[in-house]
Amino acid sequence: MLSVVLSSATYGINAYLIEIETNIENTVPNFFMVGLPDNAVKESRERVATAIKNSGFTYPNKRVTINLAPADVKKEGSSHDLPIAIGMLVSSGQAPDDLLKDFVILGELALDGSLRAVHGVLPIAVEIKKKGLRGIILPKDNAREAAMVEGLDVYGVSTLTEAIDLLHGNFDAVAPTKINVKEIFSVQSAFGGLDFSDVKGQENVKRALEVAAAGGHNIIMIGPPGSGKTMLARRLPGILPSMTFEESIETTKIHSVAGLLPRNTALVASRPFRSPHHTISDSALVGGGTIPRPGEISLSHHGVLFLDELPEFARNVLEVMRQPLEDGKVTISRSKMSLEFPAQFMLVCAMNPCPCGNYGNPNHECTCTPMQIQKYMAKISGPLLDRIDIHIEVPAVKVAELGQKKPGEPSSCIRTRVVKARERQARRFEHRKGLFANAHMQSKEIREFCAIDSAGEELLKMAMTKLGLSARAYDRILKVARTIADLSESEEIRTEHLSEAIQYRSLDRNLWMG
Repeated sequence: MLSVVLSSATYGINAYLIEIETNIENTVPNFFMVGLPDNAVKESRERVATAIKNSGFTYPNKRVTINLAPADVKKEGSSHDLPIAIGMLVSSGQAPDDLLKDFVILGELALDGSLRAVHGVLPIAVEIKKKGLRGIILPKDNAREAAMVEGLDVYGVSTLTEAIDLLHGNFDAVAPTKINVKEIFSVQSAFGGLDFSDVKGQENVKRALEVAAAGGHNIIMIGPPGSGKTMLARRLPGILPSMTFEESIETTKIHSVAGLLPRNTALVASRPFRSPHHTISDSALVGGGTIPRPGEISLSHHGVLFLDELPEFARNVLEVMRQPLEDGKVTISRSKMSLEFPAQFMLVCAMNPCPCGNYGNPNHECTCTPMQIQKYMAKISGPLLDRIDIHIEVPAVKVAELGQKKPGEPSSCIRTRVVKARERQARRFEHRKGLFANAHMQSKEIREFCAIDSAGEELLKMAMTKLGLSARAYDRILKVARTIADLSESEEIRTEHLSEAIQYRSLDRNLWMG
């Protein structure tokens, strides 16, 4: 007897449906699985057989042929265990097939017939809704994630037996999972993290981070150890605008596909903050693998990617970020596939000014030679620095500032100014598709929205000549000046806005060469 069970798999951060065809013939017992299954799928035979027996069903001792269609796409992972088991039980007459055409079925089987959670459920649920199917049957731990897509019947089951009961029409035993999407989004998006009021001193760095947050600009902080670079960076998400629901769904899809969505967490509603170690490989940073998976820059989508001790990262690792920083996406090509992952993130970097870290530190003497400092700084290429809008020095904190009892300005106040500046940008770019912040402006938008008067032109020309800035740095200054003007609630970019923006190009001024 032939049966067809619908399942699904992810491709990048999107999903596609799979038909699992099972045919059982009353001939010499054997088992065949075709349709480009990987090793994890092939091993499902033993898991499925044992789970069927331990759940009280009869394993068909006949010739079993299973086809995973479409047959020209490689199938991976253990999420097809449950639909394969159901296909075998339907084909052997132990379960009905009335509901199979309406539901997609997913789940990894344990040997006792219980179900374990799988990855990529949210993009699969989105695809099911697009196809107009009734719903999904999947492990209970994944049910809340799938229920984020409204209009689907989501049944979370704990065992193979419960899944078969559902196919018999026993819907009273397992209630469909329903959640209040807006309530979950509002609760999880509420910020309660680290606060800028904890930071003593460093007012100029706080200002630079405020400008970066207001315009979505990349930023690098240069200063001695203990000056607070990491402390400041970890507080940046607290002054960024709240995620929109659309941003939250897209970010959740990435984390779901990567298998990083915590159990029973339905949504990533706060902006991600990722801080990989400097020993990370290029494929782990941008994504890759035999079956490509999102890397750290995609996991930082709509959030912050923090690279501490920037010169310690391998040169090839840093260089692969150049294109994603420009395009806001990562394209990973393999011989049989090409996948695209979104990567619209804020890059925040921190580094010492020299190998010993004490160059320019009034409290400690630097032991590095000029050649060592130059070699250290040369680890970061000019093209990468050109893609970082704001360079800011973080001096050692004075003892008097450390002893201050009065707390600094809280993140909530800074965030209010940032949100107002972002709202101005949203109105400005209202009719520009995919453009939300000043940092994302291209040449056309820069010419239209970053016009400066003759005094500003002269100031910028002088700065370009003296500092030897590149054409890309010229555009960066204009974009940062536009953000500073927005924070000042000014429609025009004035000379004081340009002057502040020029000050944020410290690494272009050879400060470290004395």
